[in-house]
Amino acid sequence: MDKKQFFQKIVKFVTSVHQVTNEMTKDVKSDAITPVQYGILEYIAVEQPVTPSEISDCQRMSMPNTSRELKKLCEKRLCEKYAATDDRRKQYIRLTPEGEAFMGQAFQRVEALFLQRIKDASDKELEEIEHALDVLHTKLFYSGTTP
Repeated sequence: MDKKQFFQKIVKFVTSVHQVTNEMTKDVKSDAITPVQYGILEYIAVEQPVTPSEISDCQRMSMPNTSRELKKLCEKRLCEKYAATDDRRKQYIRLTPEGEAFMGQAFQRVEALFLQRIKDASDKELEEIEHALDVLHTKLFYSGTTP
């Protein structure tokens, strides 16, 4: 297998994922929050609880900008900070009930768009897609240094 060609295929795939993600979430975002804040809330919703540094790394933001955006989201009561029980200096972020409701509505709209995209797929094709996602998740898109 030509690894350079394989890599180019992965780059094209990742780019397509970003494009589809943008298409599916562009109308989901509220006037009450910015696209950056939506990205933070989406990450928290999927990975919570998270630390501010994890948010900063994932969203490719500086810590001062992350802190400023988190402060705004906390003021809007969409997320909250709390201290770790074993080390009061360590802060975690989680969604508030209002944040959970907000993201629940957002995910419902994204799910509707997703279901529209797969409406013509057969059960066999859906199983193949699910298997492909499992393989990609365990072999390529895993967290950390080893699968």
